[in-house]
Amino acid sequence: MAVGTTIVNARVFDGTGPREWTSVRFAGGVITECSGVSAAREGDEVVDAGGGTVLPGLIDTHVHLVPGALARSLTFGVTTVLDMFSEPGRVARAKEEAASRPDVADVRSSGIGATAPGGHPSMMYAPFPALTAPGQAERFVADRVAEGSDHLKIFSGPGGLWPSLDSGTIQALVTAAHARGLVVVAHVSSVAGVAQVVSAGVDVVAHVPADAELDRALAERVAEAGIAVGPTLVTAENTLGEPEGATVPADPRLAGALGDAWARRLASAAPGWRGRGTPPYSRAEDNVRRLAGAGVTLLAGTDAPNPGTVFGASLHRELELLVRCGLTPARALAAATAEPARVFGLADRGRVAPGLRADLVLVSGDPLADITETRAIERIWRAGTPCDRRAFVPTAAEAAELDAFDARVAEAAAAVRERRAGRGKAT
Repeated sequence: MAVGTTIVNARVFDGTGPREWTSVRFAGGVITECSGVSAAREGDEVVDAGGGTVLPGLIDTHVHLVPGALARSLTFGVTTVLDMFSEPGRVARAKEEAASRPDVADVRSSGIGATAPGGHPSMMYAPFPALTAPGQAERFVADRVAEGSDHLKIFSGPGGLWPSLDSGTIQALVTAAHARGLVVVAHVSSVAGVAQVVSAGVDVVAHVPADAELDRALAERVAEAGIAVGPTLVTAENTLGEPEGATVPADPRLAGALGDAWARRLASAAPGWRGRGTPPYSRAEDNVRRLAGAGVTLLAGTDAPNPGTVFGASLHRELELLVRCGLTPARALAAATAEPARVFGLADRGRVAPGLRADLVLVSGDPLADITETRAIERIWRAGTPCDRRAFVPTAAEAAELDAFDARVAEAAAAVRERRAGRGKAT
């Protein structure tokens, strides 16, 4: 049995930039050495990268848990996912799965997010606790911590289509969460929502709004406050009616590990969301460009399993879209590795360095020259254990749960379409 594993003849991106190293060794699930010459020791398994690139395992900073989420993610080099709203039972099962199986991604979760009665995403889940006043914030946060939440999700709603928390309640939630050491992530659906949560002192803004132009002054406020933004462009392009994401399953570098059912899901854009009053997707990209230009930390996330997305595979599309918005490939890769690890306090991962988890991805090309080369995956290791990149096939029970989730999404799409149409008539 091999003592350790050593990769040789490689380029290395360490999570922040390229290094002069050509060899990475790991043993016992931990990186032990990075070197400009072979770091192999007697008894090691030696993997010849053939000039390919070693990356830290990717981190998807925005998912929602459904059956197969963790297995799907790992198949495409995503070794950690950050869940941004799931019910406690689902979270507990996912964490147990991640702790007991090396063939699935690791997971952190917000559990139930904080929203107003009838607010987003009420129609997507069974009844869950909501808030109506600042005085309920302490109890809400304490309950989430007791359920095992790793961070707090808040839903901000100004300019949106649903009831929303008031600014005082959002501020109280932020204060209570920070007192317990939790990172606070705020869902926004409008530029006004961004301004609201920046004033409240959240740590991360989820989604980039497309309802209006995000002006330079607000982008600079976000940067000055040290707030990160996860734009989830791969979901925005689907819900705002752009068809380009449907080309992903045609990429042979991804198709082999998708499986037919998941390829069909990825190819299905979301025309059901589009209707009267839908803003243009181009505005979302323009707003990301403004944030990037202001120096805001950007995080890569997919919001899977929203329509037209698949766990793991869609993160590679997100990286492509971030580069299209003006990020260098290195900065886009950092948005899926070192930056989310830093923002969410995952000190043991996100970089290639001695002493850190051996969450590693080997790709055959150079993603610093062409970001889509992240799709050309040769090998994946999760805490030093190699991943078998087989297509995930859901059980009958899992398929039924996925179908039920999709049905709730369809209902939500119809409600969004109806409310947008009503708003258009009112104006």
